[in-house]
Amino acid sequence: MIDYENKAVELLRNCREGVLSTVSKKFEGYPFGSFVTFITGPDRSVIFYASDIAQHTINIKNNSKACLTLFNLNEGDKQDSSRLSLLGDIKKIEDSSNEVSEKFVDFFPESAQYSKMHDFNFYKLSVNEARWIGGFGKIAWLDNSNWKNANPKWLKQEASMIKHMNDDHANSIISTLHAKKGLKDKKAQMLRLTIDGYYVLSKREIHFIEFDEPCLNVKEYRKKLVELAEKFRDYELI
Repeated sequence: MIDYENKAVELLRNCREGVLSTVSKKFEGYPFGSFVTFITGPDRSVIFYASDIAQHTINIKNNSKACLTLFNLNEGDKQDSSRLSLLGDIKKIEDSSNEVSEKFVDFFPESAQYSKMHDFNFYKLSVNEARWIGGFGKIAWLDNSNWKNANPKWLKQEASMIKHMNDDHANSIISTLHAKKGLKDKKAQMLRLTIDGYYVLSKREIHFIEFDEPCLNVKEYRKKLVELAEKFRDYELI
């Protein structure tokens, strides 16, 4: 089950788009599927940027219940591909700060222009249940404790932690990226933190460095970063 959990998290953190199913307001009782782009929150919530006139936004305002389906299609047998369904409730982020906007623009630079339109707002899917399918016979409802109740206590320190790593431990970021992704980039920078790992910006591409378990406080996070630095020391670029 832990393996399923880690694979589900890997899919979540590396996906940028999926199918959002909401409850139709116009056709009562029917599900309505929409293609959406998104980013993930520091916990395992999902953040969308949507127009008020979009059909799924209209549906959400009427009924907050929704399901986001993610998938990674194989080249061969599509039925053997990985899928993740996230059930939860979507609410508008009322106090959308510049930080939320900046995070979204990091992943979708083109979205910066949407801020000039007054009907675009950020919405968050808070996950209540997660269903993983990793192929035939690899199916499970995942333990929802880290999906529903994760509370990262390092949020207020996130900016300072990222700055410290980029300023003083850049070699660790670079060597870990090299070891895990096979990428060599002496200018790679830590970009964002999550409970499941962190995002790295390298040559205009964003990559996720996963942890083997969630890190919910500063002590756990520092311990994991030190562990990765020591493990991949031989991958440092000369």
